[in-house]
Amino acid sequence: MRAIRRFTVRTVLPAELAPLGELVQNLRWSWHPETMDLFAEVDPDVWERVGHDPVALLGAVAADRLRALAQDRRFLRRLADAADDLREYITGPRWYQTLSGGPKAIGYFSPEYGIAAALPQYSGGLGILAGDHLKAASDLGVPILGVGLLYRHGYFTQSLSPEGWQQEHYPSLDPGGLPLTLLKEADGTPSRIRIGLPGGRVLHAQIWVAQVGRIPLLLLDSDVADNDIAARDVTDRLYGGGGDHRLMQELLLGIGGVRALRAYCRITGHPEPEVFHTNEGHAGFLGLERIRELTEARLSFDEALEAVRAGTVFTTHTPVPAGIDRFPADMIARQFGGDNAWPTVSVDRILELGAEPDTPESGEKAVFNMAVMGMRLAQRVNGVSLLHGEVSREMFQGLWPGFDLSEVPIGSITNGVHAPTWVGREVMELAGGELPTMVDITQGWEAVRKLSDGDIWTIRGQLRGRLVADARRRLRRSWRDRGASEAELGWTDEALDPNVLTIGFARRVPSYKRLTLMLSDPERLRELLLDPDKPVQILIAGKAHPADEGGKKLIQQIVKFADMEDVRHRIVFLPDYDMALGQLLVQGCDVWMNNPLRPLEACGTSGMKAALNGGLNLSIRDGWWDEWYDGTNGWAIPTADGVTDPERRDDLEATALYDLIEREVADRFYDRAADGLPRRWLEMVKHTLSSLGPKVLAGRMLRDYVVDLYTPAAESARTLSAEHHQGAKAFAAWKIRVSQAWPGLRVEHVETSGIGDTPELGATMEINATIALGDLAPSDLQVQAGYGRVGLHDELLDPTYVSLTPLTTGDDGRATFTGTIPLDRTGAFGYSVRVVPHHPLMASPAELGLIAVPEEPAGMTNGTLR
Repeated sequence: MRAIRRFTVRTVLPAELAPLGELVQNLRWSWHPETMDLFAEVDPDVWERVGHDPVALLGAVAADRLRALAQDRRFLRRLADAADDLREYITGPRWYQTLSGGPKAIGYFSPEYGIAAALPQYSGGLGILAGDHLKAASDLGVPILGVGLLYRHGYFTQSLSPEGWQQEHYPSLDPGGLPLTLLKEADGTPSRIRIGLPGGRVLHAQIWVAQVGRIPLLLLDSDVADNDIAARDVTDRLYGGGGDHRLMQELLLGIGGVRALRAYCRITGHPEPEVFHTNEGHAGFLGLERIRELTEARLSFDEALEAVRAGTVFTTHTPVPAGIDRFPADMIARQFGGDNAWPTVSVDRILELGAEPDTPESGEKAVFNMAVMGMRLAQRVNGVSLLHGEVSREMFQGLWPGFDLSEVPIGSITNGVHAPTWVGREVMELAGGELPTMVDITQGWEAVRKLSDGDIWTIRGQLRGRLVADARRRLRRSWRDRGASEAELGWTDEALDPNVLTIGFARRVPSYKRLTLMLSDPERLRELLLDPDKPVQILIAGKAHPADEGGKKLIQQIVKFADMEDVRHRIVFLPDYDMALGQLLVQGCDVWMNNPLRPLEACGTSGMKAALNGGLNLSIRDGWWDEWYDGTNGWAIPTADGVTDPERRDDLEATALYDLIEREVADRFYDRAADGLPRRWLEMVKHTLSSLGPKVLAGRMLRDYVVDLYTPAAESARTLSAEHHQGAKAFAAWKIRVSQAWPGLRVEHVETSGIGDTPELGATMEINATIALGDLAPSDLQVQAGYGRVGLHDELLDPTYVSLTPLTTGDDGRATFTGTIPLDRTGAFGYSVRVVPHHPLMASPAELGLIAVPEEPAGMTNGTLR
């Protein structure tokens, strides 16, 4: 008989052990080894049996063991010290508290969070990044409030069929068995939020709180009795279901998330967020909810839009259009129109926000683009590496027509990783002598060179050995689950070798990440694996989306090769890639391999984690590696840019990969000095740590967000909200006036003087531009002269802009602007003039997407400088 309901009964701790409950409920234990040591001491056998899950530990430990611990003075002293340390960590001032002007609170919205394996609410890199973002914010004292959804089945667990086909399983998760507490009102009843749905339906959700160090993470849960069956299933699983289901999840995350934040702040007294950070487009509806709040407080839609934009940060993570959520526009119209319409927010204005600039705005095929809406609702937008910023500017250039690609207002903050979560304890302890605050500092990493080669090599051997031992256990279990008998599995005891060069490849399995590039020449790969003098072993892990048949086929191809009897001890696929396996891999692998189709990797932070553990990267120059590879801190796989035949490109890049492994990577790993140490390899390890260490930390990333995005956003939001939003009202009125008057603006005449018939390098050219202002004033705009090299079609290449100053304004509505252009380069040289809106509250000249240029090409003069 199957249970009709599953729940967790928590143990009642003796009063003396009450602090143990506090430690378990705060997820800081997931990156604090001393607390984990304390949990292990509760009952070492049970601790191993529950997979190092503290909540499960308290549910499984015997009552008599708890009574014994309650009388154990030594344990109680350690418990008291750990509890005191946590309280000091939560309440004491940290880096953020030394600053001024930052927001009182930041609402951070993400559809998934990778905090710990014991809280399986993540699928891949987006969630892991979000988890590291919260942890780093906790360490630095940044007052973030996280918002997400609680998926009752999480993401799927993965196994393999006998044929090597991915199989998905969705285990039921009981919130009572997770490190969560239910948010309750003062009278003890669960706090609820509600969202109206078409047809008079209502979506209800309760709010669970995960405490991530100093950071509250609010997780909305629709599995409540007030909902009908369909509504209860909204938070059933991560990235499951069709378009309607996905839309419901994103409505709950965005609109419900804002309402959950309001409830949490009201109940706890926590400061309301001044800045809202939308981590990818899934949470984009949060901006609509904030507009609704303000319009109900008697602001117009345009005024509310400016107030919301000022305090919103949007981070895009996808470099491929297929990775963006797009819904049929009529689906959005049904949600926000008809009997479910918001009285103060027109559905037409909502549809405008998500309309793609290069597609029809109406008709049956019209779509609503969540990333486009997110960008229109945010005054500050960023990608997650320099290269990804460039790719994003190209992807979304249509939102700012007429502006140069470099001027599209999408910046970049390169991701980082949370060292205490991902770095092996042995590495942290070794570095502790020279880098006592490895997690926080961005200077002093040159001290890594003082570390002993012998100590580094010993620790690398320990981490590699631990990975091999665990991989053997996982490999044996996987084969057994696929139907193999115990008698057939003796070989797994000798699979892999703790002394062999170990390469790791672990990530999601979309096609562009090219899981099977290594199989392009199976015989060449076999030779590398079985080389008698310089053998290589490869550990592979990754999940394909349940609906991605192509990704599953790639996994099957890898598994079939790894099943071959002659190589199965050298190459393995480890099912069910999760945080626990990820930690073992990035710590134990000597080399981290990454071969995406450039430039489709937004960042790729797993290589950062490997680097912090003394691993070396072997990667296509994509994402973060394009930015920070310096020629000696790893290897760059050459890319066949410009080759249009995909198979030909794969063959070329695979051959380059094989050559690098054979002639450089393996050679250097097995080149040993008389004392048995690979000195040249260890020199690369030290250089990797010293050059990359300060860059790849999540602490560096959070500082960048605080200084470059959160604080400016808070200042803008305060300016626009002051005195009952007078700033927002004035700014919105200015934008409307300028947008309406812009068609009447013209660049009528441009003339230059001062360079004679033969322009020479170093000369200065005077330029005057006559502008017909129409209904605008000179203060509404900025006139700029752009100059620089010209291309074959007279286009300016990477122009430099200089602002012209008003010289005269006539009664006829014309104004003259003047300035100088330095002839600062030889060769083909050109110039032009443009006019853009100007207002002190604009974050970018491109913000309104308005630009005026001379109507005739004659407005630009080309010449050759001598």
